[in-house]
Amino acid sequence: MDSIITTSYFLVLSLILLLLYSSSIATAMAALGAPRDSEGCENSLEIDALARFAVEEHNKKENALLEFARVVKAKEQVVAGTLHHLTLEAMEAGKKKVYEAKVWVKPWLNFKELQEFKHVGEDSASFTASDLGAKRDGHEPGWRAVPAHDPVVKDAADHAVKTIQQKSNSLFPYELLEILHAKAEVIEDAAKFDMLLKLKRGAKEEKYKVEVHKNLEGTFMLNHMQQEEHLDSCSQ
Repeated sequence: MDSIITTSYFLVLSLILLLLYSSSIATAMAALGAPRDSEGCENSLEIDALARFAVEEHNKKENALLEFARVVKAKEQVVAGTLHHLTLEAMEAGKKKVYEAKVWVKPWLNFKELQEFKHVGEDSASFTASDLGAKRDGHEPGWRAVPAHDPVVKDAADHAVKTIQQKSNSLFPYELLEILHAKAEVIEDAAKFDMLLKLKRGAKEEKYKVEVHKNLEGTFMLNHMQQEEHLDSCSQ
């Protein structure tokens, strides 16, 4: 009788362990598959280093002279290690272009390999998605709303803040708190961005209405700025 109970106990225990093992395998398999976004990692040192590695490896293989500019988007896929899917910008003969790269990394083996590198879509010199969204394309000319989180809109805002700082005699640096709203218009040789920015300088918050132009070479220029109002953060 005792032997039957002992056998039954071990059978039940084995079944439980098998179920737990199957569950762990299923969880691990679920982690594999489609790439997932690495939100907020585009500007990390690790992703930046991988993108630079991709450009350098491409240059070696193709005898090219691309110069890394920045990471636009990053995704990662769990394989035997991690496969990083990168969308990046690089300069070629003075023009900024968009590329997609795949870098396979196995940290425990100190292994890193460029799997794929290709030119994709519209070149940045022809403006990005937000710029193209404001393009006339046969429609009536005029300004169109563009998302404040768009990388090019953010770059235009950052340029405006730097220029405002340069023109200011303030001992406190300006900090961009928020792009309150933005619109853009694309003309033949430039994209124009009209934005309302919320800035912080010391203990004060200020709003600036700015117009920034971006030419075909990707250079920004602050064309107009006007302070809208002061907001004292200490009194809020």
